[in-house]
Amino acid sequence: MQLENKKILVVGAAQSGIAAAEFLIKKGAEVTLTDTKSAEQLGEPVQKLAKQGVYLALDGQYPNPVQQGFYMVVVSPGVPLTIQPVVLAYQGEVPVISELELAYRFAKAPIIAITGTNGKTTTASLIGQIFSDAGVKTLVAGNIGLPLISAVENYAENDVIVAEVSSFQLETVQIFRPRVAVILNITPDHLDRHHSMENYINAKAKIFAKQSPFNHTVLNYDDPRTAVLARKTTGKVIFFSWRHILDTGVYIKNDQIVVTVDDITTTIMAVNELSLPGRHNLENALAAVACAFVLGIAAKQIARTLGTFSGVAHRLETVTEINKVCYINDSKATNPEATISALHAFNNQIILIAGGLNKNSDFTELAKVIKKKVYLLLLLGKHGIQIKNAVQQQGFEDFITVSDYSEAVKIAYQTAKPGDIVLLSPACASWDMFKNYEQRGDLFRQLVLERRNSE
Repeated sequence: MQLENKKILVVGAAQSGIAAAEFLIKKGAEVTLTDTKSAEQLGEPVQKLAKQGVYLALDGQYPNPVQQGFYMVVVSPGVPLTIQPVVLAYQGEVPVISELELAYRFAKAPIIAITGTNGKTTTASLIGQIFSDAGVKTLVAGNIGLPLISAVENYAENDVIVAEVSSFQLETVQIFRPRVAVILNITPDHLDRHHSMENYINAKAKIFAKQSPFNHTVLNYDDPRTAVLARKTTGKVIFFSWRHILDTGVYIKNDQIVVTVDDITTTIMAVNELSLPGRHNLENALAAVACAFVLGIAAKQIARTLGTFSGVAHRLETVTEINKVCYINDSKATNPEATISALHAFNNQIILIAGGLNKNSDFTELAKVIKKKVYLLLLLGKHGIQIKNAVQQQGFEDFITVSDYSEAVKIAYQTAKPGDIVLLSPACASWDMFKNYEQRGDLFRQLVLERRNSE
């Protein structure tokens, strides 16, 4: 892709947009960065870009990609495709691509791409650790926090790139073709953006849209919305399942994780030797096994990592134990299904902290699980009242509405008994109170550790 002297518009000045603009300016492109925020709001990263020669069109002063002769538009994941410059670009047949697509066009290393409603970060991190432990130079990037474009050129043909990708990023891919494409699960999420489940599923399915029979598509056999996508991919399908014995794929047999490929069955390890708790993490591990195995990592090496991997921050992260009460940070649970998975991961009595910004999700099923698993529910955030209404409809009344996280942690600390779990698993996005779920989880961790240190 020749970019020198090409006029390129980057829409959105968050982390992905900043990284794309930096990359493009280094390639000799004439870059314009546009955003609804001001230069003052966006701060130093944008000011630095301006010094490097990036033209800033901020405060919602959008350029017209057609009238101003832009060669291409690079849109950040958080930017809706209904925004004016993107709509105009489509109307004028100016190519619109994501930072993910841009990075792919400069990638030399094979890519393992992981999407799904829940479990992406854990699975991507686990796959990356397997390859790294096996001595392969590995990049883990994408929706996980590091924009792929920032480091893609540092990895060669014999290395591996593990990319966590979201439906937002996949909406605007064109020729993106990962060596291995993974869809972990599909449950209702981001319907405020996609408007329907059909649109959401179609966006996820773009992960394998350009695959060939020489590529692999890893799909969850136990999830109907995901399993049916096997009919649409031209990649070689590898299913994973914890419920069923499969003719081909990764599954559980006699309490062992096994792989059957080309009529050869290989045992990886015992299920009870996995380091991560919960059924959802078993599914994540099965998907990771599929990816590593089809790309040649030995069974013993896969097992070694699966037995030692400690997980990722903000996803069932053990913060500490105080008076034999375990405090768990699951701030990354931004939808009801993720919180349901978290609740099922424990057999202890649970105090649950939940609430935030709802993304058009239905809390009915979560409320049913809360009634079975939770003895005290602490609610906060803009849409905490929606969870309250849902649990009341199930006849659950053991809840307290709190004003902030300091009050939530204080009440949990005062109420919890030895052997209990205090679980932050909000079932909502964080944007009503925080910049992102990491900031939310960091505050929870800080408040809990302050309690411990005051003991």
